[in-house]
This record gives sequence, structure tokens and C-alpha cells, in this order.
Amino acid sequence: MIKIYKSHNDLLEKKTFVIGENLEIEKLKEKNTWIHLSHPTEEEIKVITTAFDIPEEHIRAALDEEEKARLEIDESLILVIIDVPVHSEQNRCSFTTMPLGIILLNDNIITVSTTKFPLIEEFINGKIKSFFTYKKTRFILQLLFRNSTYFLYYLKQIGRISDNIEKQLKDSMRNEELMLLLELEKSLVYFTTSLKSNEAVLERMMRTEIVKRYPDDLELLEDVIIETKQAIEMANIYSSILSGTRDAFSSVISNNLNVVMKKLTSITIVFAIPTIVSGLWGMNVSGIPFANTPYGFFIVLLMAILFGMLLAWILFRKEMF
Repeated sequence: MIKIYKSHNDLLEKKTFVIGENLEIEKLKEKNTWIHLSHPTEEEIKVITTAFDIPEEHIRAALDEEEKARLEIDESLILVIIDVPVHSEQNRCSFTTMPLGIILLNDNIITVSTTKFPLIEEFINGKIKSFFTYKKTRFILQLLFRNSTYFLYYLKQIGRISDNIEKQLKDSMRNEELMLLLELEKSLVYFTTSLKSNEAVLERMMRTEIVKRYPDDLELLEDVIIETKQAIEMANIYSSILSGTRDAFSSVISNNLNVVMKKLTSITIVFAIPTIVSGLWGMNVSGIPFANTPYGFFIVLLMAILFGMLLAWILFRKEMF
């Protein structure tokens, strides 16, 4: 499904083209439109590449999850690939990045993605102010700025999640919380790598003539670079904190387990003394003390209790409990 958007004053007109139904190439090539492809089919890729004379690899580059952020400038188009942060709905601690392709043509903008990004939905639903499809360079910079904002938003979420996990770890002896911290660390590695790649794209974009042409666009790009640098710094800080926290709480969990084992060992020793005493007086041999005394059982029982209490007191003084 090919979705096309065009600004009319402050409204965004939306059209949907389905292969084999109402697809008209001339309407598809209408000027000043934004064409968005989300997980396109092979037929849709061929239609777009043929209609706009775009190399097919430019479309497929954005569909490769391992594609790195980059900027390519040709005579007829500009290709921008950036990494967009994504939060997994199944795992609250899992964050990753996916590529978003932006192709700037003379009269149109084409965006390509493998999944549905909240970033794109904000523009479609009219949540971004001063967004117009005919201001193509400004549109790209607005996308980049909102993308940096999403990185900062998800980094703050990672900070809150790590704080909650730390509270659970203080009295924990399980590995689940440590695995969650490890998942967050992995997410931060993805974020840091993607942010640095995005920063390289932005720095190169700063040197292009298309941005220098408009002072407002140049100022917006500088804001995007500042936001990206801030996100990189925040990701590095959180990564260092999580690494130190995970190492510290690995020791805490091990120490908690040692404390439990120490207490269980002390209890076992205390209960072993009465067992030894009763075992000695339970042997079937002659000459056992109190064997002929009517109160022999109670004397032995009292001795076992006293020995056990004495040992428990000694262990308590040595802080074994």
C-alpha cells in the first residue's frame, strides 16, 4: 500500500494507492507530495522506482535492518538513512533501532521503513506544527529533530526502569533482575552506536548547500546536532551507571545468598546437638548414666535443650544469626 500526503494550507490531504486497483502514475507523481512506504511489497518497490527513476537499492537499503545511517547525494536526489529508536511491546526492557530511509527528489519526498514508527505517525496525524510537504528540506530536518527527541525520551524511560530494578535487587537472590539490567545495557549499546552514526550524517549534512540555502533550516539543523550530542552523552552516562550497578548488585546477590546459607548452617548446628545427646543415651549398651533413674528421660531432654541453647547463644554472640 502506497500512502501519499500533501499539504493544503494547514491541512494534510491523505491518499492511498493500491497496486492493481486505483494506481495512476500521473497522480502518483503529483508535485510537493510526501510518499510513505511502510514494509512495501516487491510490486510497490518496482512501481515507485519506475515512476520516479530511483535506483532500487535506495529503497531496499532502508528495508535492511542492519543498514547503517548515511547520506548520499546524487544529481537528481538525496538519500538520507537514519536510525530510529524502537521500544519492544513484548519486553519493557528491550529497546533497539531500525533504519528509516528518506529520499529527497526535486518535487517529492519518499520515506521508507520496515515497520510503523510513532515518529512518522506524529507527522501523519498533524501533531507537528509548521509541517508542510512542499517545504522538503524543512520536513527532513523536522524528522531528524523529532527523532533525536525520541532518543532522549526512551533514554529517560531506560533510566526509570533501571531505578525500579535497583529497588527490587536490594533484597533479591534471583538472576532475573540482573538479566533485565543486561538487556538495558544492550539497548544502550544499540542507541549509542546509532546516535553516533546519525551524528555523522548530520555533520555531513551541515556542509551541504541545500541546508546553507536557508538560514532557518541551518539553525534547525544545529538544534538537531545539539539534541543528538546530548542523547549520546546521556546514553554514555546511563551505560556507565548500569554497568557499575550490575557489578555491584551481582556482589549483593552473592552476599545475600551467603547470609542465608550462614543462617541455615547455624540452625543445622544448633539442632545437631540435641540429636547427638539423644543418640548417645539411646545406645543399647550397659553403664549409660541415668539408665535406672525414673527421671532419666527428662534429665537427658533437659541436657539436650541446655546444650542447644548454649550453642545458639554462642553463635548469636558471633553474629551467625
